[in-house]
Amino acid sequence: MSAPAPTAPPELEVRDLRKAYGATKALDGASFAVAPGEVHALLGENGAGKSTLVRLLSGLARPDSGEIWLGGAKTAMSRPTDAYRRGVRTAFQELSLVRDLTVAQNILLPDVRRTRLLPAGRAQARAVTSHLDALGLSWLDPNALVRDLDLPVRQKIEIARALFHKPQVLLLDEPTASLSGGDIDWLAGIIARAAGQGGAVVFISHRMPEVRRFCDRLTVLRNGRSVGGGAVADIDDAEVVRMIIGRSLDAAFPPRPARQATGPVILAVEALATGKRLHRADFQLRAGEILGVTALQGMGQAELFHACFGALPVTSGRILVGNREVRFASPRDAVRHPIGIALVPEERKTEGLFLRLDGQANTSMPCVERFSRAGVVDRNAERRAVLDVLRRVAAPDRALWTPVGDFSGGNQQKIAIAKWLLTGCKCLLLYDPTRGVDVGTKRQIFDLMRAFAEAGGAVLFYSTEIAELEHLCNRVLAIYDGRVTRVLGPNDLHEETIARAALGEMLAERVAA
Repeated sequence: MSAPAPTAPPELEVRDLRKAYGATKALDGASFAVAPGEVHALLGENGAGKSTLVRLLSGLARPDSGEIWLGGAKTAMSRPTDAYRRGVRTAFQELSLVRDLTVAQNILLPDVRRTRLLPAGRAQARAVTSHLDALGLSWLDPNALVRDLDLPVRQKIEIARALFHKPQVLLLDEPTASLSGGDIDWLAGIIARAAGQGGAVVFISHRMPEVRRFCDRLTVLRNGRSVGGGAVADIDDAEVVRMIIGRSLDAAFPPRPARQATGPVILAVEALATGKRLHRADFQLRAGEILGVTALQGMGQAELFHACFGALPVTSGRILVGNREVRFASPRDAVRHPIGIALVPEERKTEGLFLRLDGQANTSMPCVERFSRAGVVDRNAERRAVLDVLRRVAAPDRALWTPVGDFSGGNQQKIAIAKWLLTGCKCLLLYDPTRGVDVGTKRQIFDLMRAFAEAGGAVLFYSTEIAELEHLCNRVLAIYDGRVTRVLGPNDLHEETIARAALGEMLAERVAA
């Protein structure tokens, strides 16, 4: 009888990794292994240690203890160049692209000393073009500035850069948080190809449908520890949720709202146009209502939100707040209007928060004058008010004195919402607020939205997840090609109907009729 064939060592193995920042244990004994050709999901709440683990594997931080093995060899990575040399590349959720460089320069950036896009670097420029073509991104101009591109496109560039040097270990940190529809299909092909070439893929996500579609096995982190895992096919969603949050989640969404909102009109737009993408928008948003927005990428939804917040000038049409026309010169005007309009933006780290300031400064900033007397801020009154609103959004008390950049994405989003609740605004513009947050934090955000509406507030809510629109909204606007083409009432709020409206099919049917 012949001896069994030797088993290949894992391409990546993490053994009992630990990392603390002061008194905070970010990792407290994380372990898992990924075989060559395997796609391995890493799951956990925001703050469970996933981002810290990615930083350690990317050479951006050093573990306090534990071991990292690559291809059967123990490895020490004290800087990003160590990870590059050992074939580890990362596509980060909070994008690491340089906004003022071109697409090609960003893709080449990790090796910028050898591949500057000067005449001597034309071969590298051709290599970038060939690489984009191979990834199905031939439509993307390598010379375009990253700052001029939409977030989903920037996410694709982040992934393309990670793949440029054919990594043996590919770390994908929430890659679908900014993607939807056909972009997910694109990513599926990218992942399958990377695994098919024998590399190890670590897929960090909060979205179980994509974990089931892409991944072979999974590991769950909770409080910095590995608490379970196995073959994806052998673990049902309820068990995954129990491992992630340490308890059962009664439901993903709060009970459905009363579908008809009868309060007064808080915000209305008439024939509104702004920027290059929004050509005509008409709607009314009432007190007590969550009004959803569904649209494909780049259909004008971002321009709509920014115009209502005073961040983009109105080209034509008008905005009415409390039945009176307004002309906001800046977001300051929107926030200080007696009704108060606030925006939780698409990119919280660059547009919604000051990462180096603590939670108290971030939260009180829009209304700090409330705590001022003769130019002197009453810090005790400020602290009490901020602590109260942080607790309302279930953010940790230490956010008062801790830089916001030290927190997980979920807690950062809670702080971004808390600062507007502190202002007492009556109209919240929420642009994809659950992007990149875990199931427990999502439910907390949903409950906050519902409580805000039930207290008489009004919510304009864009989401890339159609199920959120179906379960949370009183009505849903469909925007296609820069125009509001359909308003879906209570009886039409089904995933298929919402998806068809986003694709413009309802408009096509009306034209045909």
